[in-house]
Amino acid sequence: MNWNIEKVLSLYELPFNHLMYQAQTVHRDNFPDASMQLSTLLNIKDGGCPEDCSYCPQAARYHTGVKAKKLMDVEQVRQHAVAAKEAGATRFCMGAAWRELKDRDLPGIVNLIKEVKNLEMEACVTLGMLTDEQAVALKEAGLDFYNHNLDTSPEFYEEIITTRTYDDRLQTLDRVRDAGIKVCCGGILGLGETREDRAGLLVTLANMQPQPESVPINNLVPIPGTPLANNPPIDSFEFIRTIAIARIMLPKSRVRLSAGRTAMTDEMQALCFMAGANSIFYGEKLLITSNPDIQNDQQLLKRLGIRTEQHAMACAE
Repeated sequence: MNWNIEKVLSLYELPFNHLMYQAQTVHRDNFPDASMQLSTLLNIKDGGCPEDCSYCPQAARYHTGVKAKKLMDVEQVRQHAVAAKEAGATRFCMGAAWRELKDRDLPGIVNLIKEVKNLEMEACVTLGMLTDEQAVALKEAGLDFYNHNLDTSPEFYEEIITTRTYDDRLQTLDRVRDAGIKVCCGGILGLGETREDRAGLLVTLANMQPQPESVPINNLVPIPGTPLANNPPIDSFEFIRTIAIARIMLPKSRVRLSAGRTAMTDEMQALCFMAGANSIFYGEKLLITSNPDIQNDQQLLKRLGIRTEQHAMACAE
């Protein structure tokens, strides 16, 4: 289906229970085992980013207390990856606070990817913009996913970021696809965007050919020192509606409930899962912001009777 803003807004206007029913139907048709995919995200290079993303505490221009650090070494990353796998994660994501990947850092990133793959985990990185040659090198190293979020709609984007264009982001995604790497691409809710902007983000994602295999939906975590520090939270039902609509529009994608879960009740998370979210970031940190601890997540999934992807695969064997 070729989606447009009007079609998406009509979904937003549905009675909540009707929308949830439609989303759950699509979800069951495409993910009959109803498993939850667990990803762990590690910040492998803190702070010092030259960009001006209004939500980001790692931007050098904001006074957030984040200190710039060097890239982690292989042994540090390996220890984190081993712990993530032992806790049940099947994908290990590594993020660096860079505008773009520099060629001088490519060998180090390649070594980190190979280390994760040696643990028989899916490897994902988010490193900013790439060249065609860098994308090919990452693929040859064994990279499974590249994360590069669009954040919001094309129309609202310049209100949030001015140091990189929307087209820059789309071009990076094209390079990732051309190299044969799977795409992880989503956005952030609560930036001050309108419902139309939320629809515009989803339209851009859904009209990609092919659609992203992984779609993280983040709930803004307002960080003191950033321009969005005082943003009011998005209405919880509006957030859940957006998850449901993402499921309907992106039927085969893993829709990931990402940043901001610490501010969500168990009941809100459960409704997000019912709406079609079937992936979470798992572990105590998301880059530098807090995340629900592993024990709480395990208890919640157990209470809801949701099996993890790792458990579902084991049962299938």
